[in-house]
Amino acid sequence: MTLLEIVQILEAEVIIGHDKLGIELKTAFAADLMSDVLAFARSGCLLITGLTTAQSVRTAFALDIAAIVICRGKMPQEQAIEIAKDLHIPIIRTKYIMFETCGYLYRAGIRGCIREVCAGDRYCGV
Repeated sequence: MTLLEIVQILEAEVIIGHDKLGIELKTAFAADLMSDVLAFARSGCLLITGLTTAQSVRTAFALDIAAIVICRGKMPQEQAIEIAKDLHIPIIRTKYIMFETCGYLYRAGIRGCIREVCAGDRYCGV
């Protein structure tokens, strides 16, 4: 599914990345703890978060995450917007809470970038 389709499903506003609305996305990861994103998110996925800071953009860049959805109607901080511009990472925002955001996207065909975590909070390859 394209980022444009995700924008439409989530009734989202494009903050950065109008030129990237055609990118294809198949998987997503949702978290507010960037340590969880670092441990479990996978390259090319969509990051769903409520964080509005530069740290979330830098984390996305480090993992080669395709785009960021900020939920709960929050606006990214100006520093995060500037970094996203420099790094060419699309950011959209939606009024929906994280749970609803994930539900709408799952129903539309987006799947988690991992399915489960094994003992000790480590990715087990499933």
